[in-house]
Amino acid sequence: MNIAQADLLLEMKKRTSEKRATQNETILRQHSSDESYHSPVLPDVVVYPSSAEEISSIMSFANENKIPVVPFGAGSSLEGHCIPVKGGISLNFQEMNQILEIRPDDFLVKVQPGVTRTQLNLALKKYGLFFPVDPGADATIGGMAATNASGTTSVKYGIMRDQVRNLQVVLANGQVIQTGGLAAKSSAGYHLTGMFVGSEGTLGVFTELTLKVYGIPEALLAARCTFPSVQSAVEAASGVLGSGTGIARIELVDERSIVQVNNNSDTSYTEAPTLFLEFHGNPASVTYEASLTKELLESFGGVEWVEERDSKARAKLWEARHHLAYAFKHGYPGKSMMFTDVCLPLSELSGAIVHARETMDEIGVPGAVLGHVGDGNFHAILMYDPSLSEEREKADMVNSSIVEYALNKGGTCTGEHGIGIGKAKYLAKEHADTLPIMSGIKKQLDPNDILNPGKIIV
Repeated sequence: MNIAQADLLLEMKKRTSEKRATQNETILRQHSSDESYHSPVLPDVVVYPSSAEEISSIMSFANENKIPVVPFGAGSSLEGHCIPVKGGISLNFQEMNQILEIRPDDFLVKVQPGVTRTQLNLALKKYGLFFPVDPGADATIGGMAATNASGTTSVKYGIMRDQVRNLQVVLANGQVIQTGGLAAKSSAGYHLTGMFVGSEGTLGVFTELTLKVYGIPEALLAARCTFPSVQSAVEAASGVLGSGTGIARIELVDERSIVQVNNNSDTSYTEAPTLFLEFHGNPASVTYEASLTKELLESFGGVEWVEERDSKARAKLWEARHHLAYAFKHGYPGKSMMFTDVCLPLSELSGAIVHARETMDEIGVPGAVLGHVGDGNFHAILMYDPSLSEEREKADMVNSSIVEYALNKGGTCTGEHGIGIGKAKYLAKEHADTLPIMSGIKKQLDPNDILNPGKIIV
């Protein structure tokens, strides 16, 4: 960076209409980390832009002076995406949280990047619409697109990349571009929208997103079913997918996870590997599909089928899955959490999950295995004491073993968390042939390496 911090603050205030820039120590600290286990790094300044024009001005100045710029949404990312590892400008989008246009007849909505998932669905509800991507956290839409988030509903509705129709992006040099349009499909040129989604702020800064939305189902039915083993649960999930039922969610929570949920919540679930499921449709269809699924799961050894239709009861049932990470945090005071993910072909999933559990037990790292078994994506929660280097080393060993197993079976080092800081070394192995092409794209769009440096391409 070729400019003093005091001068940088003055420049940033000049480029925001209400002088929305600060070097307050508390705010700098708030923007030094995310929900990941990676070490915090302070930015030099935090800026709160309110428009694409302001961001364009900021980017032009930053590019000219080779100052890093790191987008910051809700700070809920899990691989250090918004940590400013080389300092510079942390670009907070809380002032850009407007829903710009709802087009119910087109099933589209246009939003600014600071809009959160909950905020969007509240606005869509009166039109009978909803946005399905559910990563668990109330993340911003910009952050979800930047990491290509997915979550519990991807088995039916797809991942974030499937929902983004168009992006307004500010490039490193300040140029503002549109990557797509409003049409449902196009064969016009390279698919730049898909390239920017998942780029983790390394290719450009999102300022508007046009998203696909869906009609709210007339009826929802949630259920859970326990199994004698993780392997039988995964095999049962594969059977459900092959049956053609309209399953919207199918999640696996292992025995250790259920123990932690019972310890942390007002529940007394059977402590065994459990599938959590949800069906979307009309009252008749969800009843029929749930009945078929129950029979199918029982043929794989499933027992204790419990179903819920009431909205509060369904929410309570899903707490076991959505709040699991926090249950472990509360259950292990003083410990940090490494929350990792991989994705594999469905035929390899049960072996990978069993391998993960056995590796955690052999190395002696407490935690859990859970995941979106409907799409082959699973997570490991690894608890360790950050003050003890040997515990961190053990957690790293487990993480590495899980990733290497996935890569050796044709999987990927991350299904939805992204590369960020922690997975860059595995990206080089997974995509050895195409990493030079990715590096070339990065250099073309960001020759001074100011856009979230130290992430993905390192």
